[in-house]
Amino acid sequence: MDGYKVKEYNVPVKRYCQILSLKDNPELIEQYKAAHSREGVWPEITEGIRSVGILEMEIYLHDHWAFMIVETPLDFDWDTAMAKLATLPRQAEWEEFVSKFQVCNREDRSDEKWKIMDRIFHLYD
Repeated sequence: MDGYKVKEYNVPVKRYCQILSLKDNPELIEQYKAAHSREGVWPEITEGIRSVGILEMEIYLHDHWAFMIVETPLDFDWDTAMAKLATLPRQAEWEEFVSKFQVCNREDRSDEKWKIMDRIFHLYD
């Protein structure tokens, strides 16, 4: 395993880590992966993510668990950004579309599906 290169910023950033349970169905998980590929994700979604101040977002999979890393500027306010994101073009439609792969309520917003994880260890000061 070579690992994943991460983007460097000219400013300090903070990170949010989240987890989400997918339906334990290999066919649905493959469809979920395709929906998040460069060709599969809707351009309005990536534009909306950037427009609320998110610098980077990554999703990793293990079995039926999705793990998301979100990097933002230090002054980023999570609640404000998620409320704004929910109102952007096609966001509600996207959430409904991906809900068929996720263990969630169909009408849940992104911040209601994804659960923030608590950091319990790090090496740097």
